[in-house]
Amino acid sequence: MTVDTQETERSGLVADIEQELSALFRRSRSASLRLARRVHPDMDAAGYALISQIELGTAGGGAGVRASDVAQALGLDKSTVSRGITQLENLGLIERVGDPDDGRARLLRLTEVGAGRFGAMRTQRQTEFRAILDRWNPTDLADLGRLLSRLNDDLS
Repeated sequence: MTVDTQETERSGLVADIEQELSALFRRSRSASLRLARRVHPDMDAAGYALISQIELGTAGGGAGVRASDVAQALGLDKSTVSRGITQLENLGLIERVGDPDDGRARLLRLTEVGAGRFGAMRTQRQTEFRAILDRWNPTDLADLGRLLSRLNDDLS
C-alpha cells in the first residue's frame, strides 16, 4: 500500500469516526435532558451536568465539592455554573455547606432529596445501558471502555 493510499484510507476512517461521534454527541445532549427531567421536571440538561459532577465529587463520602472545581471539570465559566447552582438549590436538589478545611469556603453537595432522585435515575440509566450492552461480547465491551478512556484522555 502506498503512502498516498494509506493517507486516503486514514482520512476516510477519521471522517467516519467524526460522523459517528457527532451522532453520539447529539444523542447525548438529548439524553441529558431526558435524564435531567427524571431527576426533576424543571431541571435542564445543564443542571444535569452540574448535579452529575457534584455527585461525582462527593462520591466516597466527601464533605462536598467547590463550585470552582465543578466549573473546571466541566470546562464552564464560573458565572454559568453559579446560575446553574442557584437553580439546583431552588429545586432543593443541592445545598451549600461549610468547608471543614476552610471556614470561609462553601462546598456543594446533594441534598437527601437530590441524592435520592439522582440515585434512582442513575439506577434506571444503568439498567437501560445493561439491556443494550448485554448483547455485546466481553471483549468488545473491554475494547470500548479502553478506547473511550484513551479518547477522553487525548481530548483533555
